[in-house]
Amino acid sequence: MKVSVIGAGAVGVSVCQYLLLNGACDNLVLVDLNDEKAKGEILDFGHTTSLTFSRNVKLTHGSYADCAGSRLVIITAGAQIKQGQTRDELALINARITVEIARELEKVAPEAILLFATNPVDLVARFVIRNTSYPAERVISAGCVLDSARFMKIVADKVGLDPKNVMGYVLGEHGKTSFIPWSITNIGGLPMDAWCDMVGRPRIDHGKLLEEVKQAGFEIFQRKQNTNHGIAASLYRIVQAILFNEGSILPVGVLVNGQYGIKDCVLSVPTLVTSRGVEQILEYPLTAEELAQLRLSADYLQRLAAQVAQESGLQ
Repeated sequence: MKVSVIGAGAVGVSVCQYLLLNGACDNLVLVDLNDEKAKGEILDFGHTTSLTFSRNVKLTHGSYADCAGSRLVIITAGAQIKQGQTRDELALINARITVEIARELEKVAPEAILLFATNPVDLVARFVIRNTSYPAERVISAGCVLDSARFMKIVADKVGLDPKNVMGYVLGEHGKTSFIPWSITNIGGLPMDAWCDMVGRPRIDHGKLLEEVKQAGFEIFQRKQNTNHGIAASLYRIVQAILFNEGSILPVGVLVNGQYGIKDCVLSVPTLVTSRGVEQILEYPLTAEELAQLRLSADYLQRLAAQVAQESGLQ
């Protein structure tokens, strides 16, 4: 199975490492505007095949033409956020860049599933759907998978558990309007407050917890000027669900068109992900307050999309 990665920056290279070590594909292509950088990464990765006992993967660096026949293309390329800059300020630049990339890909890999990590990730996925022939079920934003992982880790640290004992999602925009639907959150199968009461732990302040989740990426960025490990692991989690046809429920960014009373907006909601890409958007019975928060997030993204469309000429 062939997988291509567009962008040889920190995230793209980290995703390649996951793909190689876990034997998720037998053919891996890395494409970057800086061809020498892509070639160097592929040469470097090639030497690891003598030392690891995972699948011997065919490694290629090159152009979009080399992506022909890809089952999945992971797009990490785009302008990177700078100190003091917001994701919104990247919107116009990266909408244009990602649509251009997708238009090149549809010439050679029209049957591929596209998985986006380029920020603002929900917005760029929406513009790719609207401006290329790729159907919505095969265009996926990494959405709030990373936000949800951060949520699980922060809660786990507060209660002294492995993060995989915490179940819950961050939904909406991958950004400032995201929220946590507490009605579908639990620790070990119990509502968070009930679990804390049972074991004698202080209850967790919901507002402070959400703010910690939202600030986690900025905290990392202030220290190392990028974030790559968490987003690469999040991308690979989605890759697993697709390539291994897992039937996993993930908070990825998908085109919502009628569900939750929202139309024409890419944002994160619980989604069944299979080898087809988006198998089904799941309409959870959110509370009235949670539903209002989801719609607030959609309203924000729709306003931003309208602004970018006006300035860029994209649909």
